[in-house]
Amino acid sequence: METLNPTPPLRSVCVFCASSPLASAARLQMAAETGELLARAGLRLVYGGGSLGLMGACARAARAAGGEVLGVIPRFLMEAEPPLADIDTVVVGSMHERKMLMFEQSDAFAVLPGAIGTLEEVIEVISWRRLGLHDKPIVFLDPDGYWKPLFDLFAAFGRERLTPPDFGRCWSVVENAADLLPAIQQTSTTGSEARVERLS
Repeated sequence: METLNPTPPLRSVCVFCASSPLASAARLQMAAETGELLARAGLRLVYGGGSLGLMGACARAARAAGGEVLGVIPRFLMEAEPPLADIDTVVVGSMHERKMLMFEQSDAFAVLPGAIGTLEEVIEVISWRRLGLHDKPIVFLDPDGYWKPLFDLFAAFGRERLTPPDFGRCWSVVENAADLLPAIQQTSTTGSEARVERLS
């Protein structure tokens, strides 16, 4: 596998999370805490650009704490998930463009509770890291074992010898928002944990 470029300085963190307006108060609070923590650490929040659900809570809190925020939203979602008025937002033409721009603008990824859209986003960045296409930290925020079914599926891949034994080194997991940034910073400092070997 090709040697990756050195991990860049940590300046921006992309947050993948739910946009559902029906999310619980506890989940919304966790998202807001995440946004505030990133802002107070001087890190830019990159997110999906909407104003609803965990997305909106995270972005509002980051902005209220004086942080820089970049939203990226496809044009067709502008009506269903209108952007926040005081957030820098880039409008793109497709979901593919959205994901690529969010990837390019971010030095790490934080994965909060979400549904199919969040799953799509994180699977892609894990896949790219597994293939050696990037070396950016990926950290799941896993309150109450929210992501356990996904981790169980990943473990099944290993039992079936469909992924290498060290596939799980592509990401890390924390249970509390306060632990998210230290986990990201630790991975950034120690370098890649993603150089897993291909199965023969």
